[in-house]
Amino acid sequence: MKGLTVLLVDDEPLMRLSMMDALEAVGCEVQAASTGTEGLEAIREKTYDVVITDLRLPGVDGLTVLQTAKGKEPQAEVLVITAHGSVETAVEAMKLGAFDYVTKPFQMDELLLIVERVGGMIALRRENQDLKHQLEDKFCFNGILGANSQMRGVLDKIKLVAETDSTVLIVGESGTGKELVANALHQNSPRKGYPLIKVSCAALPETLLEAELFGHEKGAFTGALRQRRGRFEMANRGTLFLDEIGEISPVVQVKLLRALQERTFERVGSNEPIETDVRLVCATQKDLRKEVAQGRFREDLFYRLNVVPIIVPPLRQRQEDILVIAEHVLETCSAKLNKQLRGFSQPAHELLLRYSYPGNVRELENMVERAVALGRDGTTVQPADLCGLQSCPYLGGVPQESCGFCSEGLTGGKKKKDTTLTSLAAAREGFEKNYIVSVLERVDGSRTTASKILGLSRKALWEKCKRYGIPSAHREVEETES
Repeated sequence: MKGLTVLLVDDEPLMRLSMMDALEAVGCEVQAASTGTEGLEAIREKTYDVVITDLRLPGVDGLTVLQTAKGKEPQAEVLVITAHGSVETAVEAMKLGAFDYVTKPFQMDELLLIVERVGGMIALRRENQDLKHQLEDKFCFNGILGANSQMRGVLDKIKLVAETDSTVLIVGESGTGKELVANALHQNSPRKGYPLIKVSCAALPETLLEAELFGHEKGAFTGALRQRRGRFEMANRGTLFLDEIGEISPVVQVKLLRALQERTFERVGSNEPIETDVRLVCATQKDLRKEVAQGRFREDLFYRLNVVPIIVPPLRQRQEDILVIAEHVLETCSAKLNKQLRGFSQPAHELLLRYSYPGNVRELENMVERAVALGRDGTTVQPADLCGLQSCPYLGGVPQESCGFCSEGLTGGKKKKDTTLTSLAAAREGFEKNYIVSVLERVDGSRTTASKILGLSRKALWEKCKRYGIPSAHREVEETES
């Protein structure tokens, strides 16, 4: 409790002096006030870690002192002192944000024990804030979190190249945060006072994409009822971010190459050149070198775009970042949904670390947001909250196709590594066959029990066993049917 600043508001001189001596003896810095009015003045002049106030005071009452203290500093903790017959008022104080209350008469050790609890909580809160600031300074840059060595390299590269006008090509799987990298590059560049214009090249067909990028004149094509500025013009002196650049057609590739080389372009339907001053940032989840080798992407354009490559690693290669990101998203989503959750349970931690995240950071964010929506105030996040399915095998239930954890085959806590890729239909059939076999094994081959668990008639079960070549079950069911 050493260094804890305490405001003590009590109108009984002997009680006030006794509490001051006891608190100062354990290292607290104490200021005293004899009326509610004096207490309010002290709160306005200084911020205290702890305010201890009697509820019945001359001038304003203790509830007003409580509300003023919490209004000025929401993290200040308030303890209220009440007479034995005024417990209802103390309960009201708790609803207004008081940490705890004591009823007169009380032992001084009782008060010191509560203050010690408050001090421990405040110390922990400060430690968490310090760690958070250290984390943000070292491992966070414009919303991009990365404790992993690869990600720290990415963050360092962003900081270096942001100050330049060099063209940047961001490469990474879907959901890895390529757009966040583009945002960071713009926000930390000399162009940050000008627009950051974003275009998803995969979302537009060739004809519309060309007009979207370079604009068009009135009557240039059917539906062009007026002149329209393109994204190059809109991004002038700023940054143009082209997402999924590997999807653009050969025609658009030619016009983009010319715009980069000559710093000019023409609107669709016009021959008048327009100068442009744009910093280009592109992103793709494709290997553009392979696209060039297969003739789908221009080699000269690739080298124009690939001036500074930034490769964002998938989340499965960033094991250290999983819990860092999860905790950050939990805090953000909890505040957004006005919930108080006490972190992740140990089983939830284990589940987060065992999953491979094919959807990368975006999938993890969605998973944690779901957990916050399903979680209850004051509790820790459980595996069921992350999974969203009460029947997940990690909770003692049966596998579900819609559960990402199940689909990875993490049965028994061990990941079954399978590098074979098949069609979706084949994967479903493989899952169905394996699950029927596992159910039959668990019920000792009882086709009646198995059909009930599977939600199938015995005939339907027989047909599926015949289709998937499950001989023992096939014979048992066939004999019953006959």
